[in-house]
Amino acid sequence: FQTERGKEGGTEWCYTAAPLLGSCCVQTPAPMDVQMCQSIQPCHADHQGDLSAGQLLKWMDTIACLAAERHAGMACVTLSMDDIQFEETGRVGQVITIKSKVNRAFTTSMEVGIRVSVQDVREHVERLVCVAYSTFVGKPAGPQKVLLRPVEDLCSAEEQLQHSLASERRRLRLYNEQTFSTLLQDYHTLANGQSLCISQFTRVESIELVLPPHANHHGNTFGGQIMAWMENAATVAASRLCGCFPSLRSVDMFRFRGPSSVGDRLVFKAVVNNTFNNSIEVGVRVEAYNCEEWTANKPRHINSAFLIYQLANTPGDVPAFPQVTYTTQDGERRYLSAIVRKRIRMARKHILSCKEEAPLSVPWDKSNQVYLGYNNVAALTVLAGKQDWEASSISDRVAVYVHEEVELLCVQVQMEVMSSALHAFTLLADLTLRPLWDKHYLSCEEVERADEEETVYHIKCPPINGGKSRDFVFLLSKRQPCKDGDPYVVALRSVTVTTVPPVEGFLRSEAKCAGFLIHSLGLNSCKVCYYNQVTSGVLPYVAGNLAGWSKSMEETASACTTFLERDLITTLY
Repeated sequence: FQTERGKEGGTEWCYTAAPLLGSCCVQTPAPMDVQMCQSIQPCHADHQGDLSAGQLLKWMDTIACLAAERHAGMACVTLSMDDIQFEETGRVGQVITIKSKVNRAFTTSMEVGIRVSVQDVREHVERLVCVAYSTFVGKPAGPQKVLLRPVEDLCSAEEQLQHSLASERRRLRLYNEQTFSTLLQDYHTLANGQSLCISQFTRVESIELVLPPHANHHGNTFGGQIMAWMENAATVAASRLCGCFPSLRSVDMFRFRGPSSVGDRLVFKAVVNNTFNNSIEVGVRVEAYNCEEWTANKPRHINSAFLIYQLANTPGDVPAFPQVTYTTQDGERRYLSAIVRKRIRMARKHILSCKEEAPLSVPWDKSNQVYLGYNNVAALTVLAGKQDWEASSISDRVAVYVHEEVELLCVQVQMEVMSSALHAFTLLADLTLRPLWDKHYLSCEEVERADEEETVYHIKCPPINGGKSRDFVFLLSKRQPCKDGDPYVVALRSVTVTTVPPVEGFLRSEAKCAGFLIHSLGLNSCKVCYYNQVTSGVLPYVAGNLAGWSKSMEETASACTTFLERDLITTLY
């Protein structure tokens, strides 16, 4: 096969059109693809024999830069690298394959997608290590910004999907700063002081002198080398907290704020910002000094990043790390900022997810009515019983919580209502009344009533954020308490009914589990808890809340509370 070879740090590298090991045919990369294959040597590994994350970041930055320069036709520089999620690691003797391609070019910047896989040559099995996205700009010869040509010839469905998602990822990046400020204000009211370890104990400061081998082909400090040094400082900070070496699982973002060059002194400052149920966030700041700046102690802030670590084989319901606290105002800022970034990461993950769901609806008829009704109520009860709900926003009478488990995302909205539980149950159990208080319901029609406890409804919902109008077919199952202390239950799930075929102009969508639990607090007060296991059909209506640029769930909950407190019960008789 046609192969170009060279040496870097004593290690052989190649850009090749040869197939992956174990393939039965030659797979030539697309014209704008760039590919690197690396055999993992002991010099690339950590003390456990795993591929060093810092070394992998070097390779990823190199390959992404080459793809960007191939598209732009000139030298390019890294602005950021984000959305890095490590699924696997490589070990000595395995083969790492890194592919990169420009997904989309905007006016002056472009997004480069990076895919890393690992292969054991003995097993001939390829596994995904991580996917990441870098933003590059052309390096101009003068003061003017470089205008980039658009990406054309999108042949495959995957290329078209990534081209479309690149625009959405860019939109979320631009929203990020405004969203961050808004959410940070919200989380000031949610901070709690239950902590065990002072985060200052984990502080790390390390210095590196930039030498010629650390420079890239532009003469500046190689961005991949800076990221590797940052990863090293962050790992030391994390290990100080937990007393061992945790695994790097994701990187929030490497953001390059300015260049450095040979001869600069780079100071890396890392500290644990916050710990969560089974993860830990470490913040790293990079300051650069030339000789004069070093003497005058005037640093340049050139980079920052937030790295997330986990302990291997840690059960999700057992805290793996001690909680941390802060002793300074800056420590409080970092502590709360970590909570906000976790919220934004969760939102980005689910908003940008393009995984296809299996059909969620089940056929409805009266022969399986008992089974479906039981399953509907049981699913809602299990959802409500989940632990570790995280507060998203709390006001006087409305609180929003989220719960995440791997690919599962759930939301809970709690409302304090000044009416009896029976009153609230009667109104919420009649879904045709919901358009009166929920702006996401255009209309709701009763399709079939099986008995007093099970009813099928057809709901039409308006478009959101320029998307399509959607409709749902729900089975509503309602139950009154069996004994004192039990809640009233209104459970919802999607079903298919032959009498309600897809409607022109509406996208038929599905919900897996949703509904209300209504707890009596007294003769004229109750707590209404709404739950929803978020699906792709529901996500557009909660995405704004998750990402922090909307308060639609709080607004809808307030409208529901107002509706329930009106004296409308007489209209039902």
